[in-house]
Amino acid sequence: MTYIDSHCHLNHARLSNIGTPSDIVDRANAVGVEAMLTICCRISDEFPDVLAVAKAHKNVWCTIGTHPHEASDPLEASVTQGDLVRMAQSDPKIIGIGESGLDYFYKHSDVKDQQTSFRKHIRACIETDLPLIVHARDADADTMRIIREEGEGTKLKGLLHCFSSSLKMGEDALDFGFHISFSGMVTFPKAADLKHFANIVPADRILIETDAPYLAPEPFRGKINEPAFVRYTAGAIAKIRGISDADMAKLSRDNFLRLFDRAQVV
Repeated sequence: MTYIDSHCHLNHARLSNIGTPSDIVDRANAVGVEAMLTICCRISDEFPDVLAVAKAHKNVWCTIGTHPHEASDPLEASVTQGDLVRMAQSDPKIIGIGESGLDYFYKHSDVKDQQTSFRKHIRACIETDLPLIVHARDADADTMRIIREEGEGTKLKGLLHCFSSSLKMGEDALDFGFHISFSGMVTFPKAADLKHFANIVPADRILIETDAPYLAPEPFRGKINEPAFVRYTAGAIAKIRGISDADMAKLSRDNFLRLFDRAQVV
């Protein structure tokens, strides 16, 4: 029984409090988390570190992208679609683009800048045929509107990561052909709506993640999260769906490798 953590931040400063990236990968491997995808949030200065972590470890891949919080940063905004495409194609360890999207909860960046950045990332995904990793918070309508405007009639594929949006947005994303990834939030006692959605997402569209170092699942809630904990999220979803842990591990693993079809497990 093996798992894949579809979204973590192995280079994050908070994780350094519990070990090096190698320590964290080793702990995950030791409990059956065979692979993970480490995510880029800043192209201008973080991406080289993200790629270096992926290249240093077997079965660790990475993405390239600008988080919506960073969309107004002049260095991030200066990265063109062509730049993004070129960098995304520069190494086989890069298997996705993002995380990108819209965050109207914090609004650390101007809304127009977020939308411009999001469109750039979507277009780069279409050009490279790489999956889009979507961050969406309090921006359901605009997120889906932009995905439709840019992606309708194309082969755009993607993933709503750390899903916590409305049921309607989840259904709209599924109708568009996207996948849904659940984090440790689905283990929280009061997450009734999230548990309901985790039960009805089609079996071939569901993924699991930690979003480490954030959102540690029960029984580690409030602590620093790490990829080794993704099995607790998988176990919670298995219980919700009435399937075995082994079946949940297999279907989420298979879904990851089908969506991120450039990932090669060795």
